[in-house]
Amino acid sequence: MKPYNITYRLLAVVILSLAAVAMRAQTDAQFTQYWAVPAYYNAGAVGNIDFIHITAGSRLQWLGIKHAPMTFGAMADMPFKFLGRRWGTGIVLQAESMGLYRNVTAEAQLAWKKNMLHGTLSVGLQAGIINETFKGSPPHVVTIDGDDAHSSADDAIPQSDVGGTAFDSSVGVMFTHKRFWVGASVTHLTAPTVTLKMGDDEQHQYEFDVGRNYYFMAGGNIPLQNTLFELLPSVMVKTDLKAFQAEATARFRYNRFLSAGVAYRYKDAISAMIGVDYKNFFVGYSYDYATSALNRASYGSHELFLQYNVKLNMGERNRNKHKAIRIM
Repeated sequence: MKPYNITYRLLAVVILSLAAVAMRAQTDAQFTQYWAVPAYYNAGAVGNIDFIHITAGSRLQWLGIKHAPMTFGAMADMPFKFLGRRWGTGIVLQAESMGLYRNVTAEAQLAWKKNMLHGTLSVGLQAGIINETFKGSPPHVVTIDGDDAHSSADDAIPQSDVGGTAFDSSVGVMFTHKRFWVGASVTHLTAPTVTLKMGDDEQHQYEFDVGRNYYFMAGGNIPLQNTLFELLPSVMVKTDLKAFQAEATARFRYNRFLSAGVAYRYKDAISAMIGVDYKNFFVGYSYDYATSALNRASYGSHELFLQYNVKLNMGERNRNKHKAIRIM
């Protein structure tokens, strides 16, 4: 049997209710608190502070809709010195379910750094594996016989659970300054194709295409004169050259301890968020309310992140006074 490219056909069959937002069909997760996890989208963000920076979090999206996306992510990064130069390294782990699809990624990151223009230029590479599975075994897939449009014997629909793994890579560049940061990146650089099959079955194979995603992110830290408040604006724009999405965030932070803000994702959602910094810990929570027709079926999305920093002695004065890129 010839391989079938079932990416779009299966999306139409098993997650039709999720297709209203095209970017959701991508492998990258949607994080409202993107400013807290820039290294998830851009490998150039690793190793920017003199800490082992550890993050874990989860997102429950579109609660109320059956089989809506659920994401867990874990990241860690740190700087190190090699050949007299500062570098950054990190890891990214992700597990996500969406409809009958499951994907797991495990990738390593390396960033080269150069001090310039009173800031730091960082160029990062990321490489690892991406695993995709599809639950095709009964009763997960339901087909209706009796007309020309449906058939339980359709070879394009797996009749059992199938899965596969492929090599994945990404690249990113970021410039970090005392008062702002800006970065651009491309994830899934080689646009890998994951071949899905059951065990050693070579006759029934399917393909899942992982498309490239392009990201632009920027943010700043604006102290409000004669107060203990800071304004922390940020933006993120992303596209796969077929769909486009942009979001803007405005947060205020008091005394480098308590932060709160709002965000708007174009034609998708409005968000509210709150965060607490205490010593080397940060806890951040956000809630999204859909502005599209999804709000008729969903009562929102919840997201929670926990971060912890372990101080490192890099043998030099820390040029970056901040504790994390999210608060610059």
